Amino acid sequence: MSQVYRSTRSATEQEISFEEAIITGLAKDGGLFIPSEIPQITKDDLSEWENLSFQELAFNIMRLYIKESEIPNEDLKKLVEKSYSTFRSNDVTPLVKIDSKNNLHLLELFHGPTYAFKDVALQFVGNLFEYFLQRKNANKKEGEERDIITVVGATSGDTGSAAIYGLRNKKDVSVFIMYPTGRVSPLQEDQMTTVTDDNIHTFSVKGTFDDCQSLVKQVFADEEFNSKYHIGAVNSINWARILAQITYYFHAYFNLKKQVGSEDFHVKFVVPSGNFGDILAGFYAEEMGLPVEKLVVATNENNILHRFINSGVYDRTPAKVTYSPAMDISISSNFERFLWYMVRKTDGKNDDMKTGSIMANFMSSLNSPKGEFTVSPETLAVTREILASASVTNEETVATIRETYQNTSNKYILDPHSAVGIHTCLKTMETSEDKPNTYYISLSTAHPAKFSEVVNLALGEFEGYSFEKDVLPTELKQLSSMEKKIRIIEQADLQTVEAAIVEELAKEKK
Repeated sequence: MSQVYRSTRSATEQEISFEEAIITGLAKDGGLFIPSEIPQITKDDLSEWENLSFQELAFNIMRLYIKESEIPNEDLKKLVEKSYSTFRSNDVTPLVKIDSKNNLHLLELFHGPTYAFKDVALQFVGNLFEYFLQRKNANKKEGEERDIITVVGATSGDTGSAAIYGLRNKKDVSVFIMYPTGRVSPLQEDQMTTVTDDNIHTFSVKGTFDDCQSLVKQVFADEEFNSKYHIGAVNSINWARILAQITYYFHAYFNLKKQVGSEDFHVKFVVPSGNFGDILAGFYAEEMGLPVEKLVVATNENNILHRFINSGVYDRTPAKVTYSPAMDISISSNFERFLWYMVRKTDGKNDDMKTGSIMANFMSSLNSPKGEFTVSPETLAVTREILASASVTNEETVATIRETYQNTSNKYILDPHSAVGIHTCLKTMETSEDKPNTYYISLSTAHPAKFSEVVNLALGEFEGYSFEKDVLPTELKQLSSMEKKIRIIEQADLQTVEAAIVEELAKEKK
């Protein structure tokens, strides 16, 4: 079993430790860290795991990817327990039935501190950073230079607040989150800017999410700046985020098995997808040995992934503003990881270095003025064996929120991203020749309270409906009146952002 990592773009032998992959975040060649081999589990392992708690399951899965010499068993158990102690549901990610259809379930991933699926990973990432830094600094004398991490991230909404809540008040960690001005919901902005801890900094950038994401990559690529300030990543380019999310696919499968009461069933996971991190965790779960019939990519009108699965052409186009803003992206960063495995199976001829060379050429082409690359028919074919996809419009999103509310016995209220997933489920059910006893699990990525405008547009006509009463949790009602800490970045360029980071670091109380 391999527990070392390599870059998706490396054409040389590599053995990167788990700690280095997590602390560094992004490889020096611009690639993303992946496990050299995906660990395999047996049917006996599945039987042993099916009655474990979420925390126990997380420990068993993470243990397969992390050497015990890097994090001993007891330490890893404590990290897992601490990370999920902040969740409002004992089940962490409960599976609920959407009873408008007999075979439709929703995996609620929004029971963490910031009401978004990203808490599942970022509570763990925050504790990991703290663990590694405490170990490095444990024997340092007073006045000796300490190891630090300066986290720089971009968000289209939920990553920012989840990262902030995961890293607030962590010693030797400073956090800088960039988001596009006016392109996150007011509640999402409030969640970020009302955390006034000394080590937390929010930058509202005049530009798009892609501008913010590009700035993060430029900061990482600036070797002098990176070396001085020890830049770390919390975006889904960080492998620890993908690792933490694998657990809920297994947990959902086991919960469905209990609800079905039989071994005789098939499951399709439908995942609202922007940066591809969430569904990528499902790919790793399937490759490990979880019985998955299909992974279905649910996109909004920014459908680069849907276009690729249909055509084999991966092309960058400007992102549109939609009702599901976390998916408003033109490039899905984590797709590079998935594609590495598809290329290795085909054109890479199972050679890691040849595959890395092909991937480096693809990404160079994507980042050139041409802005696209095309994979071979063989690579597209193996992709389609694993992935299906659909694209959902704004109008379909609103209609799905409305119809789900109308047609469920408990008047279930979806957020717009989850509505993209449910609509894709319904569309896929109509067009697929499913095996008997096929169930759909759609991932619910955020609480509807975060998207009042779209939810009210869908449900405002219903007598008795009230956003304040039916949707908004008490703790989120208080945010709008709280003190805010925010810095406006007028120009989306590297020099401006790096200067702002240096200024804010100087203000921190060390």
